[in-house]
Amino acid sequence: MTEQLDLATLTGVRSGKRSYYRAYVRSDERMQRAVRAMDSISRGLVSTVEGPRGLLEQVARAAAEHLNAAWLILGLADGQLPGARPRFLVVDGTRGALVDDDTHLPPGVRRELGAIRAGHATRTPRDDSWVRVPMTLAGDPIGSLVGLHGLDDEPEPGDLSVLRILANEAAVALHTSEQYQAGLALHRRAQRLYDETAAQARDLAERTRELRHAEERLLVAHQRELLDHERHRIARELHDSVTQYVLSAGMAVEVARGMAADEGREAIEARLSTAKELSAQAVDQLRRAIYALHQPQRDVVHALPELLLEVAEHHRPHLAVTVRVDGSVAELTADADHEIARAVGEALFNVATHAEASRAVVRLRYRPDELFVSVADDGTGDPSELARRLRLERGPSADGRHRGLANIECRITELGGSIAFRRARIGGVRVEMRIPLPLDAQRPGIIAGLVGTGPEQVEPWQP
Repeated sequence: MTEQLDLATLTGVRSGKRSYYRAYVRSDERMQRAVRAMDSISRGLVSTVEGPRGLLEQVARAAAEHLNAAWLILGLADGQLPGARPRFLVVDGTRGALVDDDTHLPPGVRRELGAIRAGHATRTPRDDSWVRVPMTLAGDPIGSLVGLHGLDDEPEPGDLSVLRILANEAAVALHTSEQYQAGLALHRRAQRLYDETAAQARDLAERTRELRHAEERLLVAHQRELLDHERHRIARELHDSVTQYVLSAGMAVEVARGMAADEGREAIEARLSTAKELSAQAVDQLRRAIYALHQPQRDVVHALPELLLEVAEHHRPHLAVTVRVDGSVAELTADADHEIARAVGEALFNVATHAEASRAVVRLRYRPDELFVSVADDGTGDPSELARRLRLERGPSADGRHRGLANIECRITELGGSIAFRRARIGGVRVEMRIPLPLDAQRPGIIAGLVGTGPEQVEPWQP
């Protein structure tokens, strides 16, 4: 009796009659089907590479096999887990095929699928061979597992328990599918945003490149403006000096012709000698101007030292100009570079024209709080005389032609700096320009003493 009770506990068989063996066989078959169903689910659970759909297919096939079903439907009700895919799966037991298109389903199967979608599949009267098990998630029904079974007898509670386990596994898989689809949509959105960001970055890089190209062209335009300014100044000097030399030479020749009848040979030769010297000076001025005007332009000049090298080229070979730089080059605005270069060019032109010099040294010294620029020559100039000339050029009596020193002073003081004249160690005059760093566009010009005195006149590192 105890063995029968134990056997009944294990198998669910409670008959002691001669039909006991047949009941045992049926119970064993159900148990084997349940074991196969659980084994199918376990295989589906470890098949993570296939994703949620792979598990849903395993569940649907296991349920169809457990019921020996001709048709099995696993589906979600409308409005439940809207992001989950697939919304339903149908197993055609006769062919062993999976169907996820309801177009060619038999009418009875399509009717059951419609009931699942409407949410009342489990309330259909159970007077046929369809087995209906709700699919729940956290206790809430979200769909159904419905099968047209082919069992010899009606499904027993154990069969329904297996189907409920399978349905709940399907519910978890569908919930995972919804999360997977949401994650996939989020990934696609992130990828789209990344692509848009990358496109914007490329567009920004292209615009930055165009802006830099425009800045370079603007810088070249500024530098060409500087060169044009130098050419115009050379033309003005030609008008002021060379024209006077030529006119004076012509007048000397005319005087000599008038004296030919009245004066002796020596007086005529003296006048002609003067005309020859004036002509030679005019020719020398013309050669210098022609050399400067024919210097090739460089397309790109980046910093003040290179600008000064460009300016120095205008005065070779008639004046040997050396450019020296001390300290780390500080970046200035293009306008400031041009103003300083123009001031240096003005000073070099004065040296070449008036100082009777053979060489000049342009020096840049970058300090943390100051830019020191000097133009020194080995000519015959005098610092006191240059200071006097500057005072005259500042006054209202200036004739508007000879304003080179006043131009230098104006350019430097507009940058907040000052100029001074000192005796150069190489024999001539040193024009000193001091510009405070960093530059302040609002700072008024500061004019220092024009003629240096005392020990500051000589610094060991300067020419």
